[in-house]
Order: sequence, then C-alpha cells, then structure tokens
Amino acid sequence: MITQRPKGTQDWYGSNMHKRTVIEEIARKLCKVYNIKEVITPVFEHTVLFQRGVGETTDVVQKEMYTFEDKGHRSITLKPEGTAGAIRAYLENNMYAESGPTKLFYVTPAFRYEQPQSGRLRQHHQFGVEFVGSKSPLAEVELIVLITTLIKEIGLKGAKLHINSIGCKNCRKTYNEALLKYLNEHKETLCPTCKERMIKNPLRVLDCKVPSCKEIVKDAPRTIEYLDEECREHFEELQSLLDELNIPYEIDTGIVRGLDYYTKTVFEFVNEDGFTLCGGGRYDNLIHEIDEKQDIPSVGFGMGIERILYFLEKENVELEPEPQIDLYVGILGKEAKAEAYKMVNTLRNEGYVVETDYMDRSVKAQMKYANKIGAKNTAILGPDELANNIVQIKNMETGEQTETKIHDIVRYFQEK
Repeated sequence: MITQRPKGTQDWYGSNMHKRTVIEEIARKLCKVYNIKEVITPVFEHTVLFQRGVGETTDVVQKEMYTFEDKGHRSITLKPEGTAGAIRAYLENNMYAESGPTKLFYVTPAFRYEQPQSGRLRQHHQFGVEFVGSKSPLAEVELIVLITTLIKEIGLKGAKLHINSIGCKNCRKTYNEALLKYLNEHKETLCPTCKERMIKNPLRVLDCKVPSCKEIVKDAPRTIEYLDEECREHFEELQSLLDELNIPYEIDTGIVRGLDYYTKTVFEFVNEDGFTLCGGGRYDNLIHEIDEKQDIPSVGFGMGIERILYFLEKENVELEPEPQIDLYVGILGKEAKAEAYKMVNTLRNEGYVVETDYMDRSVKAQMKYANKIGAKNTAILGPDELANNIVQIKNMETGEQTETKIHDIVRYFQEK
C-alpha cells in the first residue's frame, strides 16, 4: 500500500524524534571531547566488502543482507552495519597516512532482513566508533569509558560490562580443533545451520540462538583457555587497566560476537535483565581482509539507537524535555503581520523559541492554539499596540500580564 510503510521500518516524528535527537546529541558531544571525528559513508556498498569484511559464514551475510544488482550489473548491498564502510573509507581516503591513531564515529542507518522485534528493525540506526591504528588495550579502554559515560548521561541504569578474549588466528587454530572435537560428539543434536558452521567457522556455533544448541555449547571449550602468550598478555593488561580505573567488569566466556572480523577483545554492555545494549571489540585483521596490502589494528563498537530507546522506555527514563515555546505572537489585522513577524525574528535571532499565526485565525482561536502547543507566554499585536509601541505579555501559567515596549522585547525576556 502506498500509505503504509514497509514492515520493519519506522517513521520518526514528535516525541520519538526528539528522544532520538537527544541521544545523538549526547553521543556527538562525547565524541567531540574524545577528539573523535565524524565520518559519513554511502548507504550502499559493493557486496564483496561485506562478504570479505563481515564474513561469509555470518547470519548477516548469509541471511540478512539487502542485496541487489544495479543497472550496471554490479552486486550492491545496503549496509548491514557501520564498521566495514567506515574502514573502507579509511583505506580509500588514505587516512592511515596521518600520524597517530585515527578515531572515527558515525550515526548511520543500517539494514538487515530479519523478523522485526522490540528495539530491532529492518532499517535501524547505529551509533558507532572505530579506533584505528593502535594495538594497545588502552584503545579498548577508551571506548569502554566512552560507552560507560554515554549510558550514564542517557540515564540507563544497571548496565554491566562483560568482556572476553577470542584470541587471534594463531591460537584460534588450536582452539577450533578442540571445539570441533567437542561439537562432533554432539553433532546429531545441532541445528542444520550449526552443522554447516562447524565446517566453515566452528566459533560461530557458540553464537547460535537455537535453545538446543545453546544448551550444547554451555559445556564447550572456551577461547580464553587457549590464548597464546600475546593474546593472554593483551587480555591481562586490559583487565589491569580496567581495575586501575575502577571500571567494574565481568569475564563472560560466552561472548564471541556475531561477526567474523573480531580478534582478541570482545565486549558487551548488558542491562539488568541480561539484554545487550551495545557490543564491540578488537578486529586487527579486518583491514587486511579488505586490503591485503595493509595490516593495521583497530577496535570499535556499535550501538543500536532504537534498542537504546526501547530500554529507556522500559525503564521509564525521562530524557531532556522538548524545548518549550517561549512566546506565541498573536496577530490582529493585516497591518500587524509584518511587525509581528519582525518581533518573531528578533527573538528567534536571540535563541528564543517563538511561534505566530500563519492561518489567519481569529484572536480567540489563536489563543486557544497557543495554549494547545504549550506556549509559556503570549502577546497580541494589533493597531493599538503598533500605534503606542506597547505590547502586553501574558504568562499563560499564572495569567499575569506585563507591559513592555515593542522594541524592548528582547531585553524583557532577558530580564525575565
């Protein structure tokens, strides 16, 4: 139907739009003080970017991507997440030529064909950060501190940091052998998808949401038991930094994250009910997967804005209210229109929220409308006000009326 939005999408307006804007503004302000620069990448990319970056064995690539052939017979995909596009932009624009690490953030739409749920839509929006160029666990710590601060400023309570290490290619080989041996003992009771994952990427079985598979993997070998010296030292240093900075955390060996590009550190912030608020980790091999000439470490996270809004509503968290209308300027007679609009503009230029009549309503209807939209004050400009250069300001809550000269309207509000 022409007048019905596609399943799994949302129109943004009113209070929901305001809440989303508040969250994005908090995120942007935080990124500013962390010296993280914004990057905007295309909504669609060449499909191969996600196949190589996100991973052929992931549910995202196998089941959830919106992929189509364009008129030039190229395979194009609407971005299912923000990291691959941001890293592609980093490489294509030679950002690695700059000295020091590169820190990028984005607020982007993302598209996944999956069954819509509360806080998870087919078109959703992600706030994410990519910290490129550092091997140090301090890079993970910086993102963890940023997320901790963001969650606190938004007002969500009870969020806990869960961390794990899934090692690198070196120790993953030994781990995969142990995991595969275990899974083969339970192969008959695994779901069909996990039977395929066993062959292509056994680690993905640990991320399966099918209850029978979840029960099987509870007793499976854990990556943390197979870390090589470098990965173990990295994870120990991360814990030491978190301890010294008094950042509470829980080691959760069940976290492997759903995308193939993760290495070493993976983390999630989980609420009191066990639902994931956001997740991320280190992906030192991602850049090499996209461009074999480059080998640059990176770490990042993604946070679904709709998901955050869903939990804010569940927890009855009130965000910063929408700005109230400081003054509604009523108009009496055609000759007052220009002067009324001059007053409106004068106050708007000083940062006040001002509305006026655009519908040629009666004065009574204008005052009724001013009350409906929650104007804190009203004023009416007509022939008498113009002739005497005087306007009455009415406080809509108390009913009190105050007189001021028209050209002193800004000073009146400043003094108030």
